[in-house]
Amino acid sequence: MILSCADCQQTYPLNTRYWHCQCGGVFQLEGGPSFVKDKIQGREHSLWRYRAMLPVDRDEHIVSLGEGCTPLIETDVYGLKIHCKVEFLSPTGSFEDRGTTVLISMLSSLDVKAVVDDSSGNAGASLAAYAARAGMACEIYVPASASPAKRAQIAIYGAKLISEGSHGDANLAAQEAAPRGAYYASHYYNPFTLEGLKTIAYEIWEQLGGHGPDNLVLPAGHGTLLLGAYRGFTDLLEAGLIDRLPRLFAVQALGCAPLYEAYRHGADEVSPVEEGKTLAEGICIPHPVRGKQILAAIRQTGGAVLAVDDEQIRQAHRELARRGLYVEFTSAAPVAALKELHHTITADQVTVVPLTGSGFKSP
Repeated sequence: MILSCADCQQTYPLNTRYWHCQCGGVFQLEGGPSFVKDKIQGREHSLWRYRAMLPVDRDEHIVSLGEGCTPLIETDVYGLKIHCKVEFLSPTGSFEDRGTTVLISMLSSLDVKAVVDDSSGNAGASLAAYAARAGMACEIYVPASASPAKRAQIAIYGAKLISEGSHGDANLAAQEAAPRGAYYASHYYNPFTLEGLKTIAYEIWEQLGGHGPDNLVLPAGHGTLLLGAYRGFTDLLEAGLIDRLPRLFAVQALGCAPLYEAYRHGADEVSPVEEGKTLAEGICIPHPVRGKQILAAIRQTGGAVLAVDDEQIRQAHRELARRGLYVEFTSAAPVAALKELHHTITADQVTVVPLTGSGFKSP
């Protein structure tokens, strides 16, 4: 296995300390294992049931907290039946644990002793927890807007918490800290994260009785969950286990919607926008570095990018709570977009909405 640049195809070894190509392009993993149905470890009740499809070389390097295998439950919102993938039941309360368990396991195999990242909360909390599990030192840079609950969660795992101004300030500070010794374990730059996130597609396929959904509607800031799901469903398609990819619908908050702006203008690249304010802090990302890949995946599958305002998010948040599903505002954004998708999604289609983060993170 090697890392290759998504733009110029230059290759790098797995243990490189570069977090992107020297040309500026993002890395992708090449030569990883394919999906083989008969290699699923049926008795394992975590995402490591797909051990044979994940890139970690030896079992002793696996760092796990029992993540994955989250429920898929049916409900009805705005007159549309959906299947909610309850990712907020993950060990640290968000979908990020899928990517972090593989990321930290890979870094363990590379003998990394200290990690650093920038995050508005969920990814930072997840990295802090798994670094603690692995015995690694951890520093997390958060923007000033990060919620107190998420800050407290990061700190309780023993990570060093550093507050910077904007998302961009936190990003630059983390990258400047990395050359001083820590590995920049970026949840959006590092392709090992996507290897863990692809397991959400495998689980949905299993939970739907060996079928893929027609539609997947999910929040998108950095867009890593969307890309992970795309990669997972592509694996299933190449294995002949589904006959087509689900349509991917990315939902952003109007206060900060660079993917939406690029999509509606027909652009292939995403231009940075000003960092606005929104209740959905987890998707308030002014410059998603994998934007080109995200837009390509959405267009390939016949999906779309939508944007919703804070009042729509508040209403969807209440609708979910009245169905017993207490999520953070970011998780409510894709549910808010269902009203706009009524003309696109039909009643006979299977639509999955991942509920990405717990409401206890930002009560």
